[in-house]
Amino acid sequence: MTNIANHALAINIDLHLEMNTFYNFSGSPKAYIDDDKFSVYLFDGTPVAWLSDEKLYAYSGKFLGWFLNNWIYDKNGNPAFFTENAIGGPSKPMKGMKPMKEMKSMRPMRGMKEMASMKPMRSAIWSNLSNVEFFDQ
Repeated sequence: MTNIANHALAINIDLHLEMNTFYNFSGSPKAYIDDDKFSVYLFDGTPVAWLSDEKLYAYSGKFLGWFLNNWIYDKNGNPAFFTENAIGGPSKPMKGMKPMKEMKSMRPMRGMKEMASMKPMRSAIWSNLSNVEFFDQ
């Protein structure tokens, strides 16, 4: 490969990695979407949720919220996390440095999906659950 092709590939990889990181209200990176495009992990390797269409579920099957315009919204429509390409929502803080991803633990079996709530109006007020506790609700 040429140097230009290597550089373009590196930029593309960086953009991909940036797009799958979830940052909280203070810009702290808290979780990421795995390369499979649906599994959500904490940086310590703990699997915490999965995406199904626009919905986010805990592995127990509990409905956690919505993934819309690269934002995770809680059940009340308040933004909890954003990605690099998030559109709309409250103003985004400066993003903190991402920690190293630790080895991933095995994903648990998925529980039966809880019925999702109706999609609420989206708010510009940050969720009180804009931290790893979001995934434990």
